[in-house]
Amino acid sequence: MKQNSTPTTTQTAFDDVLRLIDSAKQRVYRAANTELIDLYWQVGELISKKIASAEWGDGVVAQLADFIAQTQPNLRGFTQRNLFRMRQFYEAYQGDTKVSPLVTQLSWTHNLTILSRSKRPEEREFYLKMAIQEKWSKRELERQFNTALFERVVLSPVKTSPIVAQHYPKALDVFKDSYVVEFLNLPSAHNEADLHKGLLLKLRDFLLELGRDFCFIGSEYALQVGKQDFALDLLFFHRGLNCLVAIELKVTAFEPRDLGQLNFYLEALDQDHRKPHENPAIGVLLCASKDDEVVEYALNRSLSPALIAEYVTQLPDKQLLQAKLHEFYVQNMPQGEQA
Repeated sequence: MKQNSTPTTTQTAFDDVLRLIDSAKQRVYRAANTELIDLYWQVGELISKKIASAEWGDGVVAQLADFIAQTQPNLRGFTQRNLFRMRQFYEAYQGDTKVSPLVTQLSWTHNLTILSRSKRPEEREFYLKMAIQEKWSKRELERQFNTALFERVVLSPVKTSPIVAQHYPKALDVFKDSYVVEFLNLPSAHNEADLHKGLLLKLRDFLLELGRDFCFIGSEYALQVGKQDFALDLLFFHRGLNCLVAIELKVTAFEPRDLGQLNFYLEALDQDHRKPHENPAIGVLLCASKDDEVVEYALNRSLSPALIAEYVTQLPDKQLLQAKLHEFYVQNMPQGEQA
């Protein structure tokens, strides 16, 4: 018997089937990845313990790699180099009950990148959590290391008005003190139009730099107050915070009066554009530079949920930041642990 079905309902049914297939494929991939990482962990543990007990020398690992290659010629990933990486992988996370469960949520390639490029245990933990949270690709993970994200977050916590910390505690993990936009290839002498246009042309890259839960709403977003028209540079929505996020661009240094305009835009958004189920809007003033003490004074009396950040047009000097981070740790080390 022929069923009466419109193209719309048929297509919807087809889409449902595709979603089921995609969901199953993702579950299979996650299960396979978990098993693979568990296998590498167990092999690394065995090698580590054999060498630690002097039962094996380092040369035995090369023999093991040759043995696997001869007996399992189609099995990849068990070269001498990778076997030593498995040992390093196990030794880095053994006994760390807080971090070790995270490694199975990432691919082996992600794990190797984090393991090889991190200098400290807390840096490994940071990138493991962020890679899982943001679902970074290998390329994006590499970029975050190149932008020295960990060093920047530790050395320069985001500066917000008190109301943000009170009512949006999760926002402190969402926003950054600085955003690296090296992908815009902006000249040193650029204007606001150059910055604005560049961000729109490279919107996908900018969204990755902002974070996974940001959704773009509009550029030069129209706000009408009284008989006057205003245009907000960029408007986003953050799914996790459930609120609009207004971003105003400034290609010069931050000045306290800039905060007044941003607060005005936030009030207009809340009164005329915010939906009943949404939280009040948050504002971000993205400047070319800022004096942190001036920022602190300006934000302390602000009654709006706002923050001041700066944009950086080139990759930061990672070695310099690492040196500053080392100094930071030394200064904050308990006195009994200092040399």
